[in-house]
Amino acid sequence: MRRKPKVEHVNSTLIPFRDCPAKSFLNDDGSVTTGRTVFNHCQIVGEVAKEMIRRIRCDNLKVLFPDGAAFTAASHDIGKVSPTFYNKIMRACSRTLIPGFNPDLEKQWGGHAGVSQVTATSLNAPTYIPEVIGQHHGFSPPIAGCRAKDEIFGGEDWLTERTKLVAELQHALQETWPQIESAAQARLLAGLTSVADWIGSGEFFEKPDAPWQENIGRALDHAGFVPATYNQGLSFAQIFGFSPHEAQSILIEQACTPGVYVLEAPMGLGKTEAALYAAYQLLSTYQASGVYFALPTQLTSNKIFERFEQFLEIIVAPDCSHRSLLLHANAWLFETEMGEEGRPGGAWFNQAKRGLLAPFAVGTIDQALMAAMNVKHGFVRAFGLAGKVVILDEVHTYDAYTGTLLDALVRLLRSLHCTVIILSATLNQERRQRLLGCATSASGYPLITASPGCVAGEVKEVHVPVSESRQVNLGIQADEVLALEQALLRAEQGQQVLWIENTVKDAQQRYLDLAARASDLGIACGLLHSRFTLNDRQRNEAQWVEFYGKAGWPKRGAQGRILVGTQVLEQSLDIDADFMVSRFAPTDMLLQRLGRLWRHKDTPRSQSARPEAWFLAPDITAAIESPPSHFGASAYVYSPYILCRSLEVWQGKTSIQLPEDIRGLIEQTYQSRSEQGPMRKWLSELEDGNSRRTGQNTMRQLARVALAEAGNTLPESKAQTRYSETDNFEVLLLRAISRNREADTATFTLLDGERIQLPLRNRARLTKSEWRHVTATLLRQVVPVRRADAPKPAPTDMLKSFGLHHCFYLGNPDWPDDESVLRVALVEDSGYLRGIEHLDIHDKHTLEYRDDLGYRVAND
Repeated sequence: MRRKPKVEHVNSTLIPFRDCPAKSFLNDDGSVTTGRTVFNHCQIVGEVAKEMIRRIRCDNLKVLFPDGAAFTAASHDIGKVSPTFYNKIMRACSRTLIPGFNPDLEKQWGGHAGVSQVTATSLNAPTYIPEVIGQHHGFSPPIAGCRAKDEIFGGEDWLTERTKLVAELQHALQETWPQIESAAQARLLAGLTSVADWIGSGEFFEKPDAPWQENIGRALDHAGFVPATYNQGLSFAQIFGFSPHEAQSILIEQACTPGVYVLEAPMGLGKTEAALYAAYQLLSTYQASGVYFALPTQLTSNKIFERFEQFLEIIVAPDCSHRSLLLHANAWLFETEMGEEGRPGGAWFNQAKRGLLAPFAVGTIDQALMAAMNVKHGFVRAFGLAGKVVILDEVHTYDAYTGTLLDALVRLLRSLHCTVIILSATLNQERRQRLLGCATSASGYPLITASPGCVAGEVKEVHVPVSESRQVNLGIQADEVLALEQALLRAEQGQQVLWIENTVKDAQQRYLDLAARASDLGIACGLLHSRFTLNDRQRNEAQWVEFYGKAGWPKRGAQGRILVGTQVLEQSLDIDADFMVSRFAPTDMLLQRLGRLWRHKDTPRSQSARPEAWFLAPDITAAIESPPSHFGASAYVYSPYILCRSLEVWQGKTSIQLPEDIRGLIEQTYQSRSEQGPMRKWLSELEDGNSRRTGQNTMRQLARVALAEAGNTLPESKAQTRYSETDNFEVLLLRAISRNREADTATFTLLDGERIQLPLRNRARLTKSEWRHVTATLLRQVVPVRRADAPKPAPTDMLKSFGLHHCFYLGNPDWPDDESVLRVALVEDSGYLRGIEHLDIHDKHTLEYRDDLGYRVAND
């Protein structure tokens, strides 16, 4: 029978710690009663953490968890032994409250986590420990000036009960708080604490009186924390079907222990296969705990994912426990139970985030960068990456903001005993030195640089001889109408054309310009960028990547095609065009785009085709005088100074030789030099900024403020990993939305006409599996957009009235700075968007969505 706090305690001012509830419990009939006690919940979380550490097979990672790590996790909720939190649970259960303690005040100190932190401080916990347990909900509680014995926390009497709880947990776990050696180790321990808390709050431990000890292993299995076993002794050819070439062999030879390794090689050289085989070597010898493959965008990560799954199918042993769960990232989202934060409506029911905790995942570099930032749950990301092989693909000479974050991430990963493999076609020497944290001297290309070990030290640089070379013809073109005519002409001749713009808006407009004429000429025309729903994006991607990839060779000659897109087309996609038109961009981006031109020598092509690219660029003299006027929107995506420097380098070139010319072009663009005249002004603007643009120096400072060691925790909506064009907000697009209060349901009509229903109040009407699948369906209707382009937010209470809090994270009421990134819009038959409940959609713009065009700001 469920034990409840004794009635005689309710009218007193002190509740013994053994009688303090940690949670409320939702019964099948919809009623709410008290759940497990604080002691019981903390003990469960401690045992979950202990088992998580025990399951680690990678010795490189295991040594980072000190004795006492599990007890630290167990002590996370000691602050729940406080009168305001007790009243919070009593109010939820419609029970009598302790007079004088308003639970709504908890947001002033970050809820019970703030009380946990000040209590640990008062008990002289070692350095970092109070912060580790105080941040277990993802942010630093605002506890400045607070003391554990403050009357609002119950005074000395309640502090005594919390002290007794700590002693009881020490006895139960036979551990005490550990000494932490570094900020990186503290982040690791904070991540362990949060994840153990999520799992210890999940379905295996919800029923207050049910036995729990035998469920520890089951809960971890169900959460996906299952160790993998591997087929041993596989050769490169057995995994990929061909023998490695020299560059691949050298990387594989060098990257045999944790450390940082850089492979600089031209596009199409098989850098991905080299990195994956190096990862296999480390996995099969248990020097790594998993693999995270980080890519520039979600669009490109979807295609790499298919290749990654094929790799896993071969290397993971057939008798490996939970093999299907390990191999398929979708299974991790739909079939794992991660507890409170990982359930639908929690902050971590999101495949992009959850992938960081999976043993094997493909994701974006943005999620990895946040592991090194003081962003909500940044330390959970660090915990998820620790000990893994982290492959950073398509790393170039990033802007100062992202570059600072990337340097910090590499340092953090190195200290967490990761193997970091950086793949790039276009690094300059200064950028390579910053990533490695030490000096380099080699200037050859292709080049492999190895820096083994957990701290930066001596490096080994190995030049790789060029095996193949190709010439690409170039044209610098200012006449966009001529370029459009040329693209149509080439496609009419049967060629496969790429047209790459620097902004989504420009790509959409160019698609409209071309598509209007292409259909009359028998030319297929498509558009790829980031602002489609997942359903539409995957359909477009599958169709067009097949047309331009090896799978489309049999149909390639059937008709000419034009594929318009943004930077997503320059990154990680195995597509092969006959002719390219590109808006001018920095040198490294242009070289990356050229990697999609005549990529494979065996590709069938129109007889009229030759390897040629046109760059749409202004006159160099006019551009230097006024970059914003002549580069247009590109001058707000990229630095005007770097655009001008790049245009100087490319000026007058009618062809280049790849890969021989890559190093020279990059170094000429980025080498430091003194400037005179207008270029001095643009350099100064790059470094110091102006009224419209933040300078490089300030950007570096902003990046440092965002790092974990300093500053306040940032909500994810404000966590900028790139300085421009960051799509941080999520727009849920629906045809219609309604609610029936009598039936206690809300009905959502999706863009394809499908209808789904959600219970409004009684969450128990759907099983946990049903909640995961219905939420996943709604997530496929979401488009990522910039804050400025997002619809106006609906009040949180309105979103909750439709039951959306059951599926989407709507913010933490105990953290005033937190905010939901969710916006909701209804798509009319015309394609225009309108707000729910007659809300205005946007203060300045008309918004629309079309399945061929994506999310669009229709006017300015």
